[in-house]
Amino acid sequence: MTAAKSPGLVGTRVAVDVGGTFIDLIQYDPLTGQVAVEKQPSNPDTLADEVLAGLRRLPVSTADVALLIHGSTVAVNTIVQESGARVGVVTTRGFRDVTEIGSGARLEMLNWVYQPPRPLVPRHLRLEVDERMDADGVEIQPLSQDQLLQAVDQLVDEGVEAVAVCFLHSYRNPVHEQEAATAISERYPDLRVTISSDISGEWNELNRFSTAILNAYVQPRFGSYITELLGKLRAEDYENRLPVMQSNGGVIDAARAAELPIRTVQSGPAGGVIGAGLIARSLGLTDVICGDVGGTTYDVAVIRDGAAEERSMMVLNGRPVLSASIDIESIGSGGGSIAWLDPAGALRVGPESAGARPGPVSFGLGGTVPTVTDAQVVLGWLDPDSYLGERMRLDAEGARAAIDRDIASPLGITVEDAAAGILTMAVSKMADAIRRVTIERGVDPRDFTMLSYGGGGGLFAAAVAEQAQCPRVVVPLNPAVFSAWGLLSADFREDKSKTIAAALEEAVAGDFVASVTELEADCTAVLTALGLADSEVAARSRADLRFAGQEHTVTVEIDPAWTESDLIRELSARFSARHKLLYGHADDGAAVELVTLRTTAIAHNPRPRRSLVQPQGAMAPVRHQSVVFAKDRGAEQVPVYARADLNPAEPVPGPAIITEWNTTILVPPTWTAVVLEHGELSLEKESV
Repeated sequence: MTAAKSPGLVGTRVAVDVGGTFIDLIQYDPLTGQVAVEKQPSNPDTLADEVLAGLRRLPVSTADVALLIHGSTVAVNTIVQESGARVGVVTTRGFRDVTEIGSGARLEMLNWVYQPPRPLVPRHLRLEVDERMDADGVEIQPLSQDQLLQAVDQLVDEGVEAVAVCFLHSYRNPVHEQEAATAISERYPDLRVTISSDISGEWNELNRFSTAILNAYVQPRFGSYITELLGKLRAEDYENRLPVMQSNGGVIDAARAAELPIRTVQSGPAGGVIGAGLIARSLGLTDVICGDVGGTTYDVAVIRDGAAEERSMMVLNGRPVLSASIDIESIGSGGGSIAWLDPAGALRVGPESAGARPGPVSFGLGGTVPTVTDAQVVLGWLDPDSYLGERMRLDAEGARAAIDRDIASPLGITVEDAAAGILTMAVSKMADAIRRVTIERGVDPRDFTMLSYGGGGGLFAAAVAEQAQCPRVVVPLNPAVFSAWGLLSADFREDKSKTIAAALEEAVAGDFVASVTELEADCTAVLTALGLADSEVAARSRADLRFAGQEHTVTVEIDPAWTESDLIRELSARFSARHKLLYGHADDGAAVELVTLRTTAIAHNPRPRRSLVQPQGAMAPVRHQSVVFAKDRGAEQVPVYARADLNPAEPVPGPAIITEWNTTILVPPTWTAVVLEHGELSLEKESV
């Protein structure tokens, strides 16, 4: 294997991150290092038009853009809102109910009224055909073409827009699924078809079938959106690629993303983690907690030893998804999260969100229920007259009235106390999310620096860090569009996996080396098909190992320098060390099993160049603003600084507010902020 080289892109690059509330855009000129940012309200009904409207606001013409990189919440929102296509399933006889039966695991153990998620595909649209492979991939029964076509005819008559073909043991031998896909496409060329073996090469029919169904569920909407967007871009004379961000932190060509949209469900948050990794490395940080405060969610990830934690499976809306992804914990706590009282009269925040439309009451776009943003307006965290660089004036009185009506009056408290309660609840939920990805996994957040970004990242940075016991928090430049900035540096990436399921000695003596070689060749081929040269692509492989008798696995890197004679010894040693690190023990005398091989191929994109911050002269506040930081302090006048006016290494003591055109950063009492050499803002709590 050779080290990857940069594809050598020259010219202006633009990244577009489509969120549930706003579309974030960032333009970067690699020759000058200059950056321009924009925000555009997000409307799910006219998404492609909104992206074009945002692009037209940027200084550069779309026709002059060398590369446009795209992150999107289309796939995840389709699943969460259950607004996807009508899907049919064709499966092996006797297995139509696999996804409805599920694993038997109860996702919410302490919720006595818990109900498992309803099937996305009702039973009458899950049809069976005769075919069968055994566990080794040997054909037991041929695929009945007559039954297959009869089943598809029936599904089409039922109005399905997509079909998922899910045959047993197709991960071992995909021939029957491939034959089925060919026959269906020949009969119905416009019908979208997903086969489970294209989704994953791993065992466990529940997870593989579930992922294939989810892919088919989002494919028509995502594919139509990508097709529409590409058409509009071509009409604007943009003729270059449209790489789409995946959950794994890498980008892939738009056409492949349209085929496998399930890979994009963590698209936006992944961009932020990639950007956070670049910032962390430039600051010499190896252990970082990433916190992205958006309009709908708070997304948390962990970077340990300089690398983002990854996972091969996630659960989305109660449904398993087999897809390589950055390990991101998401909760419904963002700027648009709705505050409400439950039947017992207890205050709740989220997970429902007002989104961009109707949005918070203070946006004046028709919203009627109080949100986190409305609480921030009431307490003076946000200035109604300077929101988004004075592009939007916030309705402070409307925000007060909504909180009074729905929260304060029913509880018999003041509007300010109700607003403070809403924000305290939001901060507590965010801190709990951090604990889940740190303390619950044996990691101490006190050893980490927190990096806070997103539209509300600066407002919550210090409060969340303090409650989570992170000693320091860093807010990057342009935090409101930081995930889009991360997209600029995302590499082209392809992931593949193959289940082996054998004792380690048996696997190494068998087709281990051939399987690794095949996976690396397959991954590399996907990227070279985009026009990248072999020399630009580097592949690495990993092994999922476990002790005999265990259910869960531990993933370790495979060193390409190892010889075949080294493999068993080196893999066993790495597995044992990793197991001890994660669980505190390892049974070094026990047999080790190789469950799955995983391969990643990467072609590097150039990293954005960041300019040094120059001193701006004497720092002085641009105004003072009445802010309530805490109930026991009441309202107080605090200085407001423009971030562009701050000097590097010159501290700003709290209480204070620091503003950019697209975000506000709160420096609470007992905290101090200081600008670092590339413009990041470091906040630390004063020692007691």
